[in-house]
Amino acid sequence: MQQVTILDKRKMNFYSMRRRVVKIAILTAAVTTATCLITSLVLLTDKHNIFQKREIREQEQSTKPTLRNSIQCYRSKIESIPDISDSHPRKDKSIFFHESSCKSYYNNKIFINARQACAVESAATLNPNLDIYLLYSSPGIFKYDGHESDDLLEAILSYENVHVMHVDFERYIEGTPLESLYKHGKIEQSSYAISHASDILRFLSLWKYGGIYLDLDTISIKTLEGLPLNFAGLETNVSVNSAILSFNSSDYGHVLAEKCIMDLKRNFNGRLWANNGPGVITRLIRSICGVEKRQAIQANTCHGFRLFSESAFYPISGPSWEMYFNETYLNEVLEQTSSSYVLHIWNNNSANRKLPVDSKAPYLYFAKKYCPKVIEVCTDFF
Repeated sequence: MQQVTILDKRKMNFYSMRRRVVKIAILTAAVTTATCLITSLVLLTDKHNIFQKREIREQEQSTKPTLRNSIQCYRSKIESIPDISDSHPRKDKSIFFHESSCKSYYNNKIFINARQACAVESAATLNPNLDIYLLYSSPGIFKYDGHESDDLLEAILSYENVHVMHVDFERYIEGTPLESLYKHGKIEQSSYAISHASDILRFLSLWKYGGIYLDLDTISIKTLEGLPLNFAGLETNVSVNSAILSFNSSDYGHVLAEKCIMDLKRNFNGRLWANNGPGVITRLIRSICGVEKRQAIQANTCHGFRLFSESAFYPISGPSWEMYFNETYLNEVLEQTSSSYVLHIWNNNSANRKLPVDSKAPYLYFAKKYCPKVIEVCTDFF
């Protein structure tokens, strides 16, 4: 038998140790590989979940109504204040305001801001013999929880001729020539849904009841009670604005209101902001006054419909809206508005310009004079 030397034992131990090291290395590599695979799977799963969650979030955001332009709240059947369709407005004896946004729906109660309330109060004080209707397309109820809006509503409702009501849009438009616009979703699909809903509502209200329509970004500074119905105002020499409108409920006024309704039915365009409001009344005036498309429009009376000059309602033009908010222009604005009935404040441009209640800006000058109860409610800004 061959004798095993000390050197041979050392070699055997060395090879045995090397085999164990190799095994450990292989096992370590296997574990590492498995760990990497598991980690990769976890990461892939997490990544998938992240993308899946992001996709769900994006889908929710794409379908969720936005405060800015959605009118989906019109279809809500939540509890609401009394509806105008259950009332009987006096024919030709009403001034209509339409609040067509969904702000009340999102605030869980009827909501108003100070400038809107000022529009209503000024109309109510200067036209005591007319009923003033503030109509909300958004459903909602009165709920007092100490917000400034609640005090503003209380202020305007202190006038006996002010009525705040809901207008169920679907019910209001049903049975009219414009019903298909809503049923087929054309209004909701509009790029300017809130604005275009307001356009439709103003023409429908005047078609149904006759009277006067005013935008909520106006302030009345002279009574309208002495004006014969059937009027509008030039904004420029080529366009008529629809922020202040009037038709009577019978005779030629109703015929003209129906012409506007039929124009909307034929020409409604959700991609063009001005097409369904100013565009409608401008096309009407050109038609009844025989003014060609490229011709300037003159302040005139055509077939019993009076078209006022710019000074009546739009003495300060849209591009110059800041004059109402700058005290430097007070005297100039007072001079330019001396023959005006109602002032349009151009909310599309001016909504974010806040005025401290102690400001001497022209807009606040008029507000303190013609909507004092509203100004009394305002604590810091108007």
